[in-house]
Amino acid sequence: MFYREAGQFKTSYAADMAVFPVLQDRIGLGVILAIACVVLPFAGDFLLNVVMIPFLVFSLAAIGLNMLTGYTGLLSLGTGAFMGIGAFACYKLTSVFPNVNILVWIIASGFFSAAVGVLFGLPSLRIKGFYLAVATLAAQFFLQWCFIRIPWLYNYNSSGAIEVPTRTLFGIPITGPTASASTRYLVVLAIVTGMTWIASNIVRGRIGRSWMAVRDMDIAAELMGIRLLQTKLTAFAVSSFYCGVAGALLMFLWYGGGESGVFDINQSFFVLFMVIIGGLGSLIGSFMGAALIYMLPIVFRAMPALLGVPLRSETADHLTFMTEGVLIIVFLVLEPMGLARLWQIAKQKLRVWPFPY
Repeated sequence: MFYREAGQFKTSYAADMAVFPVLQDRIGLGVILAIACVVLPFAGDFLLNVVMIPFLVFSLAAIGLNMLTGYTGLLSLGTGAFMGIGAFACYKLTSVFPNVNILVWIIASGFFSAAVGVLFGLPSLRIKGFYLAVATLAAQFFLQWCFIRIPWLYNYNSSGAIEVPTRTLFGIPITGPTASASTRYLVVLAIVTGMTWIASNIVRGRIGRSWMAVRDMDIAAELMGIRLLQTKLTAFAVSSFYCGVAGALLMFLWYGGGESGVFDINQSFFVLFMVIIGGLGSLIGSFMGAALIYMLPIVFRAMPALLGVPLRSETADHLTFMTEGVLIIVFLVLEPMGLARLWQIAKQKLRVWPFPY
């Protein structure tokens, strides 16, 4: 479905400030949400556990990184560590306050990640570019060391792993081994949808405009009256909050438990590649990038069954790495705005929609 905005005039301030001002966008979003809420919960445990839940979790993490890198222009290589803070904070809160609903602690874990993100974002006022990337990389290694060497974080468990307990909502298990895939999927979908709506309002408001002004030229933004330190720390806080919630969702509603190795440097690069390919400064690009990067290994591993072509697992891994590398180079050189920009161009070039303009 391709369409154009021409002919849809704004007659009020509310219409001009709408999150989805185009009729076709609202219809398309409604159809997508209807399918996600009504059809997919009955699609089977394999599709939900292997595809949909991780896709939504990584999309949320990509949104968090995109608000820092894409909208503010601050490169971060510590996304995996901030996701880990959210996971371990949720685990500790659940252990200390077992009677509080787990969804409260999943959201609250983002605040702990935001606090640490602000701490490591302090150097952003003096350094930027490559040097800021190195500073966030140092945060990644330091926090990963803390996850391993501080037994209090994982309740002195001999295995050093997070063990997700069973928690219920209205009597229905949503975490733990007895929680069904459809229940966990619906919880993740609700959280990701709500936080995406909040992110869309943030980036279109005063805070988002300040971020983009700093991204385009920080000196000019400062001369216009924008406080650089406050703006950059806000970007770090919001970005880390989203990554922290994504980490809690990953551990509690997808993996159901795991070790700190999940949040290593590879996870940080994994999310960064999603943002680069999906499109810097685009929320929908975060979903597109997460879908492409996460689906590639699944597609290559499913090729023998789908096409009848013999393919070893090692070969599938090599194809995945090579394809991702080529895509990153192509998008960085030819189309820095990623898949989101290509989607916008396609909508402008083609028109297959029955409504008059």
